[in-house]
Amino acid sequence: MKRFSVLFFSVLIYSHLPAQQKKDTVISVDNHYVTLSPVVIDTKLNVPSFIERVKSDTSFYKAFKNLRMLGYSAINDVRMFGDNEKQIAYLHSKTKQTRQNDCRTMQTIEEVHSGNFYDDKQNYNYYTAQLYASLFFTSGKVCGENNIIGDSYFSVKEKKGLEKHKEQLKMLFFNPGKKISGLPFMSGKTAIFDDRVVENYDISIDMDYYNSTSCFVCKQKVKPGKEDDVVLDEMTTWFNDSTFEVVARNYSLSYDAGFYDFNVNMEVQMTRFENLTVPSLIRYNGNWKAIFKKRERGVFTATLFDFE
Repeated sequence: MKRFSVLFFSVLIYSHLPAQQKKDTVISVDNHYVTLSPVVIDTKLNVPSFIERVKSDTSFYKAFKNLRMLGYSAINDVRMFGDNEKQIAYLHSKTKQTRQNDCRTMQTIEEVHSGNFYDDKQNYNYYTAQLYASLFFTSGKVCGENNIIGDSYFSVKEKKGLEKHKEQLKMLFFNPGKKISGLPFMSGKTAIFDDRVVENYDISIDMDYYNSTSCFVCKQKVKPGKEDDVVLDEMTTWFNDSTFEVVARNYSLSYDAGFYDFNVNMEVQMTRFENLTVPSLIRYNGNWKAIFKKRERGVFTATLFDFE
């Protein structure tokens, strides 16, 4: 409490300085340093409370769970590239998810594909395509779901081998910054706010508009020379400055464990439908190499709209 009082007293004095004298300010919160822009200082943001909100945020993860509760249309674009960065396969489709009587189904309205995107049995030839399908395509009828965070739809229980690995990767992609057990050599490096991991990052807070929404912008970037100690290289999150829900997030992940490696960039934009936050745009650009698998270079974009 004493440390918080000193912090707020310092912020109060700073807020009365002339604008031309104001510069970025570095403060200590829970034994790590946070850089505040002058505009954030002027808002008198409760920084320790905000950092706790960032640590415990569930709105980003919940937005993806909300998709299971709604009907919507989607444009799906998945492209695979070879060693020379030449496109070798792609899928472009439009799908429509319908939810009725506590069940959801999905219809493919149109589809075009090329190259060896599918094998002779219409199975996906690429790990990236399998991952995309498991996230955004519904097979058959799925019933009895909810959007409660405690009832996670990312679960490795009763999954083995490739299926377990895919589920762990989904957790890494769509719940970034949380600890994920069972990932060889890197489970302890994914939780970016753990005491042993957070010291590897520079953290800053600014303010900006994102799609006409006023936001606090929290940026976490790995310090030079610490790249081998983390999985999440950089993450920028726009939080609605009134509700503190995630409005958008860009992040980069990379790791090299010898027998597998990856380098992935993600961009997610949110929108509101009635009282729910849901993703409206997801972009992925990834380079993967897993043991016994060929290296894959894939780019996909999911555009979601017409929620109902």
